[in-house]
Amino acid sequence: MTVLDPKAFLTSIFDAAVAAADPERTIRDHLPARPKGRTIVIGAGKGSAQMAAAFEKVWDGPIEGLVVTRYGYGAKCERIEIIEAAHPVPDAAGLEASRRLLEKVQGLTADDLVVALISGGGSALLPSPAAGLTLADEIAVNEALLASGAPIAAMNTIRKHVSTIKGGRLAAAAWPAKVVSLVVSDIPGDNPALVASGPTVPDTGSREDALASISAYGMKLPASVMAHINSPAADAPDPDDQRFSRNEVHLIASAGVSLEAAAAEAKRQGIEAVILSDAIEGEAREVGGVHAAIAREVATRNRPFTKPVVILSGGETTVTLRAKGKGGRNSEFLLAFAIGINGVQGIHALAADTDGIDGSENNAGAFADGSTVSRMRAAGVGAKAMLAGNNAWTAFHSIDDLFVAGPTGTNVNDLRAILIR
Repeated sequence: MTVLDPKAFLTSIFDAAVAAADPERTIRDHLPARPKGRTIVIGAGKGSAQMAAAFEKVWDGPIEGLVVTRYGYGAKCERIEIIEAAHPVPDAAGLEASRRLLEKVQGLTADDLVVALISGGGSALLPSPAAGLTLADEIAVNEALLASGAPIAAMNTIRKHVSTIKGGRLAAAAWPAKVVSLVVSDIPGDNPALVASGPTVPDTGSREDALASISAYGMKLPASVMAHINSPAADAPDPDDQRFSRNEVHLIASAGVSLEAAAAEAKRQGIEAVILSDAIEGEAREVGGVHAAIAREVATRNRPFTKPVVILSGGETTVTLRAKGKGGRNSEFLLAFAIGINGVQGIHALAADTDGIDGSENNAGAFADGSTVSRMRAAGVGAKAMLAGNNAWTAFHSIDDLFVAGPTGTNVNDLRAILIR
């Protein structure tokens, strides 16, 4: 076995996955042709500022523009203005950014080009309440969605029906200019219309779909929001709308590509790698338990994979909030995983969000191994009690096993890497 330090190995796997989604490289490969008229750059998401900086480097021509990203995720740009706003719960800065983005694409001609730089996190960064609704209504919707346990596709279908910017409406506002969307996907299945709730990419999700998800996940939304979604005023533009007829959408980075890069890095270091899936969804603690069962099987019976091996998976789990602890979907996944492998030797795991932030703290995720639960117990922390209280951050903080990567400049969903020696 060539791996001496499991944490260093797992960190190198994470770094390889992030590097595969580097915006400068991926944008360079998908540049549109220069237009006769103006080039306007717009964007939203946790990777949008780095995408804007990369676009400035590789674009040969005049540009102007505006993108919005999460607080602390800005990047230095010369010609594209960067606005920072709140994530995961919207704020007034995001509201102003949405207003200015819509203003930025007004009055364009068919000779003009709009380049939209879209990455995950854009939904929260682009509050723009429909007529009759308020920022407080949109915040209430977001909080209900985050606590519901609903998959990201259902969440974004609901979001686009209470907005004046999502569901393709930002691209529709730019008509008759051509809109080219460069999308970094953090969505299982990589449907670009669901990334950031598709401000420039419409999809077929209907009001009926939104209402069905609200009912299925028991969401309690304000009466004003429910009245709006029940009215035709909430209908989003149809993908067949003429205003989208000249537009292009390019998926420039995704979880699948990053997982392949992570696997290649493991093999370069002499460790076989297997990818379970790039689109795993479900309750984080339950997905963690399933991954733990697979890891135990390999560690104790050498099946279905032969050790040494690193097992990789991606996608986006969800957390149904049962309490008000500190955590995030990756740390909650990993706490359940740690409970599932308690006492088993030779298993080391990292679960982290490729954007560098898991939940609301500064960690991307955490590390775990067969001694995690006992080390927490020695620190006075009960792992099962922490899991029950959605308090995974506190649990891993107690043993100094949080993984802090800092803002990465991209966002291709979660990476889970399980090393079995």
